[in-house]
Amino acid sequence: MILSSCIKVELLDWASKAGTEEVCGLLLGQGNFVEQAVLTQNVAESRTRHFEIDPKALLAANKASRSGGPQIVGYFHSHPDPVEPVPSDTDIASAANDGRFWLIIGCGEVKAWLPRPDGDGKIEAFEPVAIIEG
Repeated sequence: MILSSCIKVELLDWASKAGTEEVCGLLLGQGNFVEQAVLTQNVAESRTRHFEIDPKALLAANKASRSGGPQIVGYFHSHPDPVEPVPSDTDIASAANDGRFWLIIGCGEVKAWLPRPDGDGKIEAFEPVAIIEG
């Protein structure tokens, strides 16, 4: 995954400002290149332990991509400190088998992951993905 240092700094800043709540949003671009991170509202009931991207933002981004705009290449969310930026059991259970990247922010780091489905298409784990700053 190719991610600019400016976007990485922006993600870390959003996570820091959120304090004990999880931030979340969309990664827009083409292929494995992230052109933009879009902060969305976290509509989860318990934002200190979970995230849920605002469905309105997701629908708007899908509509824009169908009209020639950037594609949704992934999602991001934070794990408030001191939780490491690795997928939780909740992340695994809620991940879609859509081939999109997940960036997780925590402990001052940003790490990239891809959901790994089992033979039935259910996500069983995440595989780490290298981030190339570009």
